Amino acid sequence: MNLALPDIYYKLGRFILTCIGLSLLLGVVIVMAGIFRGQTADALALSQAIGADLWVVESGSKGPFAEASRIPGDTREIVRRIYGVEAAGSITLQTVQIGRAGKQLRLQVIGYEPGRPGGPKTLIAGRDIIRSHYELIADRQTGLSLGAKLLLGRREFTVVGLTSGNVTASGDSVVYVTLRDAQFLQFQLAPPATRREVARGVERTNTDLVNAVIARVSPQIPVDVIADDIRRWKHLSALTAADQETILTTAVIERASRQLGLFMSVLTLVSAVIIALIIYTLTMDKLREIATLKLVGAPDRTIIGLIVQQALLLGVTGFLGGTTLVFLGRDLFPKRIVLMVQDIGALFAIVIVVCLLASTLGVRAAVRVDPARALGG
Repeated sequence: MNLALPDIYYKLGRFILTCIGLSLLLGVVIVMAGIFRGQTADALALSQAIGADLWVVESGSKGPFAEASRIPGDTREIVRRIYGVEAAGSITLQTVQIGRAGKQLRLQVIGYEPGRPGGPKTLIAGRDIIRSHYELIADRQTGLSLGAKLLLGRREFTVVGLTSGNVTASGDSVVYVTLRDAQFLQFQLAPPATRREVARGVERTNTDLVNAVIARVSPQIPVDVIADDIRRWKHLSALTAADQETILTTAVIERASRQLGLFMSVLTLVSAVIIALIIYTLTMDKLREIATLKLVGAPDRTIIGLIVQQALLLGVTGFLGGTTLVFLGRDLFPKRIVLMVQDIGALFAIVIVVCLLASTLGVRAAVRVDPARALGG
């Protein structure tokens, strides 16, 4: 005799409301797991989009993402002449915040040399930069469309291409311009500041500086060998793609990842306690019905099956509802939500275990109930 479904049907409204509440609660836990994964994806997105095998930066620096790095622009030619390097290009990185349409738009401006490594690998619309000045490729997260005008510094740029998924570790959108335009934006002083420096007798500083030189290495040559050669020069440092990913995931976002992980653990524990309380409360509400079953001779396994099955139905329905809500609304979140199958599977297993453990409280109360309670007033 299975009593779980008839009991649910008898109190269908309360069951549905309870499932909705559990769906929202478990949806928050799933969102936190997605944000945790999304933060790692964002941290690696720009490095992977550039697609460099080797990063040459300032000596002693872990740049250009984790630390500041400035090296002469002609370093590119030195790196390009190393045996095994197929292509090399200089890049600059600068964060800017501009006003547009009454809102503040925070951007990471990447300066690169068209035709050399450093630009976006793929475009979803438009074309690559072909003019030496005033053209721009934007990530679609910026909300910019092809042909849109964007004022950076004292120059107006036209959006000629769109890419997708190119963001910084903090989730800021990325735009690409030519290296010359980026250097002008980064190093050029405003006219009043220029006149002041001239009046002080300060000579014009060298603006042919870049934050890194990136290289693509032949598959036949180990990247580590070339990186070791560059490190021996003393005035430069070299990072492989693997080194860069390690720095980004263990240094740049380490504290934020630990905080997100701790918050997700606490939220999971709170969810487990709430699920246990819900199941226990539902069991206590039907103690008279359970006493009646005992009075008419129902075995304990029937009563235990009633509680355990309802607990599992609550957990599974709430989890499926929460997962569905997250999948439908993940594009509405300001941060990237990455839902991985193994994370969903692990959370589902946790929910099942929590429901089984929580049902033991209800089972204990149900087994101990006195059949005479069914005859009480």
